Amino acid sequence: MHAAVVTRAGGPEVLEYREQEDPEPAADEVLVRVRAATINPTDLGAREGRGPGGATPPYVLGWDLAGEVVAHGDRVRGGLAPAIGARVAGLIPWYADGGRRGAYAELVAVPVAWLVPVPDELDDVLAATLPLNALTARQFLDELDPPAGARLLVTGASGAVGAFAVQFAVQRGLDVTAVAGGGDEDFVRDLGARTVLPRDVDYAGVGSFTHVLDAVPVGSAVLPAVADGGRILGTRPPDGEPVRGIRWDVQLVRAELDPLPGIVDAVVRGALVSRVDRTLPLAHAAEGHRVVEQEHPRGKVVLLP
Repeated sequence: MHAAVVTRAGGPEVLEYREQEDPEPAADEVLVRVRAATINPTDLGAREGRGPGGATPPYVLGWDLAGEVVAHGDRVRGGLAPAIGARVAGLIPWYADGGRRGAYAELVAVPVAWLVPVPDELDDVLAATLPLNALTARQFLDELDPPAGARLLVTGASGAVGAFAVQFAVQRGLDVTAVAGGGDEDFVRDLGARTVLPRDVDYAGVGSFTHVLDAVPVGSAVLPAVADGGRILGTRPPDGEPVRGIRWDVQLVRAELDPLPGIVDAVVRGALVSRVDRTLPLAHAAEGHRVVEQEHPRGKVVLLP
């Protein structure tokens, strides 16, 4: 098989398209032929050698995948196990897994628990955009747990995590104020945000929020918009110590896929929206990383092995 391999820590140029041995599924794993894999910001950090996990090159990046099952491990039989040929989407918890495997490959062996079925109505490209970002947004809101009718501020609302967070929040009956990138204001408004603010907004003038989801993240710049004793949840810690009794928590996605089939169903029904900016061949993974870093695409960049 072929994979896009990080050969050393550095810029996009360290991604090389290489031939590797086909992986063999362990007893409780299945082998998946990957049809689509997304590029996420966490991949950029891992490529540069930043972030948890302790993985050292060479390694293969990629959390999200969609494809079909081509082989079973010895203990994968019957029950809820996907059949050979079944279409699936899944999440590789890359850091928790120590960078041992990634979705930027033609084949990947993963535990059955990391996969969910994909119906025929959903194509592989769109299916691959769902696991990491939608689950992150869902888990953020579950953790914040604002009551129905509460005001919620979402930064980075035109990004993948932020866009899902806006949609989930609206479905929960929250009053959403969203910060969107230039040109994406109408997109975010169509997701249901009551108020849409520009990316360069002065947070001192946007009001006072008890619940803030910092999806960009913008970090301490958002503090003027947080009420005394309020709570911020994001993927990075603040630049300094919290003030005014504000609680600032950091959370990364957990590989708990129970909500994912419902998310897949919602996308099929049109009740949930995900955006794709472009697709690229897996051999052009380095180009995909440059696009994500330099062009701020509107939607996911998806690699096609």
